[in-house]
Amino acid sequence: MKKSQNKWVRAAIPALLLHCSIGTVYCWSIFSQEIADYIGFSKSATEWAFSFAIFFLGMSAAFLGNIVEKDIHKSSLIAAICFACGMAGTGFFIWYGGAHPGSILALLGIYVCYGFIMGIGLGTGYLSPVKTLMLWFEDRKGLATGLAVAGFGAAKAIASPIMQALLNSLGEGGIYKMFLILAVVYFAMMFVGHLLLAKPAGWHEPASSEKGARAIDVIREKPVTFIGIWIMFYLNITCGLALISQEKMIIKCIGLVGAVGVLSSVTAVFNAGGRLGFSAWADTFKDRNTIYKIIFIMSIVATGLVILTQGITNMGQNTLFMILVLILLFAVNAGYGGGFSNVPTLLSDHYGMKNISAIHGITLSAWAFAGLTGNQMATFIVNHFGSEVELTHGSEVIKVNPSGYQMVLYVTLVLYIVAAVICFTMVGKKSRKNK
Repeated sequence: MKKSQNKWVRAAIPALLLHCSIGTVYCWSIFSQEIADYIGFSKSATEWAFSFAIFFLGMSAAFLGNIVEKDIHKSSLIAAICFACGMAGTGFFIWYGGAHPGSILALLGIYVCYGFIMGIGLGTGYLSPVKTLMLWFEDRKGLATGLAVAGFGAAKAIASPIMQALLNSLGEGGIYKMFLILAVVYFAMMFVGHLLLAKPAGWHEPASSEKGARAIDVIREKPVTFIGIWIMFYLNITCGLALISQEKMIIKCIGLVGAVGVLSSVTAVFNAGGRLGFSAWADTFKDRNTIYKIIFIMSIVATGLVILTQGITNMGQNTLFMILVLILLFAVNAGYGGGFSNVPTLLSDHYGMKNISAIHGITLSAWAFAGLTGNQMATFIVNHFGSEVELTHGSEVIKVNPSGYQMVLYVTLVLYIVAAVICFTMVGKKSRKNK
């Protein structure tokens, strides 16, 4: 087969199979309350499972990047096995927790399975197809990686209604049955992706013994640039998670209680669209860092407008201010997604393709720490600033904290400005040898 015929079967399709499977980690909010109720713990106690999953995603990517670099078949198989086993194990401990309500063993088992084991599958699964895509799509690296990472972002929108339907149809114990069923389905999808995934036949992987082949050696060529990319990536994720974690309550706060489900789907589309759109757009720039400048300026302007108009505390009394809040949520989701999809190509522009999987993996450690700080930072601010007010929607009484949500924006605005300064000063233009 010709290269042009192979790249879809050997790179694009397996990347989508892998990323559309592991991306369902973001469906956690759909069933977290149900898990908490079923095993007899508070929702806040079970929420740590998701935080651990994101943390170990980033850390496994950082520490296992060399395995991905050397053998994508081994790393993609590890991803399929760990993700499926973690999901099945989560189902088992949910069942155990239902049979023994309040059992600390059940809660710890969920932490280990959903957080640690699935986290390893997430990290290796996320990395495995990225370099392969860039090798196959040499002229449109951004579009190629954006396609895969968009699959990761779109997974929530695709899987959410399926999971909800399973929960509604499986009856008593549907929550653990759903995990067991999906473990089999996602293993099948990821195993097919593992079988199909392959680098171009003509690509020669530098041996680890070659001078400068190690990831750390490559990073040392431009350490300030790498530190800049790491920090701005971390800040973008932290700000994104801070706002996305409060998204549903903010939508309710501005008077759109009945539209929460629809608008959450729309923001998910912007998240996925940002991953594909910004990365494809970046292919048209000589300096790919330009796309991050656009993302941060867009985020600063959108956040600043809502702060100036007090759009959240206005609570939907002014239609224009309400629209500005929605634009902010759409912009933050798009920039959050675009920040993810452009990292591997930005790194390849500065450091070349040798050991890019390992370098990308180290950079994803920023995701690990942001996963622990973003949500928690927003929750802390909302709990300690402002006060709750009651909204009535039909027969339902909803408690919201508009001043608390507005305060989150002040913090994210400062962080976005810091990220923009780093983007303009620490991340230089790509190296000529990597053009």
